[in-house]
Amino acid sequence: MFRGAATLFAESGSYLSPKDVYEYMKQQYPGVSFDTVYRNLRLLSEMGVLEQFHLADGLKFKASCLSHHHHMICVRCEKTITFEFCPKKLVQDLPESFDIQSHRFEIFGHCSDCQTSSFSS
Repeated sequence: MFRGAATLFAESGSYLSPKDVYEYMKQQYPGVSFDTVYRNLRLLSEMGVLEQFHLADGLKFKASCLSHHHHMICVRCEKTITFEFCPKKLVQDLPESFDIQSHRFEIFGHCSDCQTSSFSS
């Protein structure tokens, strides 16, 4: 099942909901349950293979990039722009007793294409 999911995410290159993945996987594995697909998505996310995002229409997954980066995500078309600048460097006065394990930074807005199309509508 992991191979099927890997193929789907590699070919898609976009955000996929658990339902999207389930619809694809049940064609490959007719007996698969939604719960099994969802558990595997969470496991792949915990392993760092997938990144998960909470977008306006729910939880979505995307193949992980290998480098440390952050995202600007269009709320209309879900186009994603990555950037390497890490705003964590700007945070000051963190308690010394707090050991940061990971962090995420995402900016949501409208990409230039969606801004243009909303003006022309």
